[in-house]
Amino acid sequence: MTINKRKKNTRQRGHKTHGWGAKKKHRGKGHQGGAGMAGTGKRADSKKPSIWKDKKYFGKFGFVSKTPKVKISPINIGFIEQHINNFISRNFAKMQDGVYSIELDKIGFNKLLGDGRVSLKFKIKTLYASKTAVEKVKDAGGEVICLGTDNKNNFKNL
Repeated sequence: MTINKRKKNTRQRGHKTHGWGAKKKHRGKGHQGGAGMAGTGKRADSKKPSIWKDKKYFGKFGFVSKTPKVKISPINIGFIEQHINNFISRNFAKMQDGVYSIELDKIGFNKLLGDGRVSLKFKIKTLYASKTAVEKVKDAGGEVICLGTDNKNNFKNL
């Protein structure tokens, strides 16, 4: 024998809350009290001790710079002198008239630093170079061409 069973919501017609208690319950996150870390505010006591550990929960901190950042990848002049034969064999450097010419951006570096000794003549093109690197290369009879120069000097310290 078949029984025609009505749907539950039709049985609840005339009952104001349809079995959910107060009128405001069963409305999204309203009865739950929020989601995630809700209820951790300054005045509520429920989750405050867990928030005290996190010093960056309240307030605003710092700012985000809109200017693009230049990622510095430096190389020392001593490293270049030690590995100059490797650079020549891989076509990163050339030897012309006793002067080794290198473009550092082809190797993957953009700043020349002055650690190490220089005994060879170099002509190095780079975006940035330190003072000591420029002085050491000039003392050995070479030159450093900085593409990212400022007007005062032939180098830029970052």
